Amino acid sequence: MPLNGIDHVEMYVGNAAQAAYFYEHAFGFRRVAFAGLETGIRDRASFVLEQGRIRIVLTGALSSDSEIARHHARHGDGVRSIALSVPDADEAYAEALGRGARGITNPHDLADEQGTVRVATIAAYGDTLHTFVDRSAYGGAFLPGFSATKDPGSPDRDMMLAIDHIVGNVELGHMEEWVHFYERVFGMVEMIHFSDEAISTEYSALMSKVVASGNGRIKFPINEPAEGLRKSQIDEYLDFYEGAGAQHIAVATRDIIGTVAELRRRGVGFLAIPDSYYDEVPERVPEVAPQLADLREQGILVDHDDEGYLLQIFTKPVGDRPTVFFEIIERHGATGFGAGNFKALFEAIEREQDKRGNL
Repeated sequence: MPLNGIDHVEMYVGNAAQAAYFYEHAFGFRRVAFAGLETGIRDRASFVLEQGRIRIVLTGALSSDSEIARHHARHGDGVRSIALSVPDADEAYAEALGRGARGITNPHDLADEQGTVRVATIAAYGDTLHTFVDRSAYGGAFLPGFSATKDPGSPDRDMMLAIDHIVGNVELGHMEEWVHFYERVFGMVEMIHFSDEAISTEYSALMSKVVASGNGRIKFPINEPAEGLRKSQIDEYLDFYEGAGAQHIAVATRDIIGTVAELRRRGVGFLAIPDSYYDEVPERVPEVAPQLADLREQGILVDHDDEGYLLQIFTKPVGDRPTVFFEIIERHGATGFGAGNFKALFEAIEREQDKRGNL
């Protein structure tokens, strides 16, 4: 199935106007489009934010009797749809259903004076959806029903450039089911497999497999909990999200040190990494030795594989519930996901879980 990439990620939130303000001022996104009562939409308010090639849609309900309100009441702020850009939405939808996907919305046109967008939707894990989007015949800001907006607070430069990957958490025993779903429905291939022995600490563990599209533009790691002495981060997510869902969105940058410093200045919180972590970094990844002081100061993790190295850091949860968070990643050839950092990362997460009384 031909996939151009991720068109956008739509999040259902409790207050879209306030969430948009947060993502603009904390993460540096630009507001580019809006839909709501003022544009003839009666059931929701949606703000479209962009940075680099990243497009996030924040949607809130305008009444309690709506699918949006019910989704938020159960899950809190979370990802509702991971929309995929395709050359032909009808073909993508037919192929997906023919390969066993569950259809949600048949292919249909959204049209206004700017042109036509063809969309269709299928179900994924939990209440998450995949929407096929063909916008080749559209020249508007986002979709019909949205009006373009001008953000006076736009930054001079984009700190974050593109979505690197989106991680899904599923219930115990369901990882293989969803890996096979992406292989079967989208023709993706398993890229990496991490066992519970590879991703474990003294207290908890999880298992993960990564599937990717043939062109490598779309990467979906799928996590499930594993047996451990205490509750894993995946268990905590599943408890508070009340089911399977998207755990975090990883966004790529070319200047992670500068980006993280600016995000911290704007009030974004990150997981704390012990200073002792950096003692072995020059030996593990000698390429980063000149940057070590800055990496240590910002708490940025370092890893390498046969192709190169990467730098990564994880925010604290961005909502009230300990569920959705973001990863900032800078790749220098490496195609992996920071396997060498798993122990330090998961110990950092466990420290936060312990503060919340959820470990």
